[in-house]
Amino acid sequence: MNTYIYKSSRKDELYLYIPNKDDFSEIPQALYDSMGKEPIFVMEVCLSEDKPLAREDITTVIKNLQTQGYHVQMPPPALNLTSFKTPPNYVN
Repeated sequence: MNTYIYKSSRKDELYLYIPNKDDFSEIPQALYDSMGKEPIFVMEVCLSEDKPLAREDITTVIKNLQTQGYHVQMPPPALNLTSFKTPPNYVN
């Protein structure tokens, strides 16, 4: 199954997978608007259950494309900078 991946011009690491290139007819207007002025084409990928994706579950992506006509890859959660600890001071 082929999919076409677009990135948001507004939000880093927000990606939209659709089954037909440049066909946004199945995308809810609010989602389309959240991508910025127009989603930016990134690449075409041939999806296969035996080829995993880097950050998404391949089965979920295929199911979403077949049932709702798109899949959204959300940005990874931001690191909580307050949870970092100061490294210990080593005295030589």
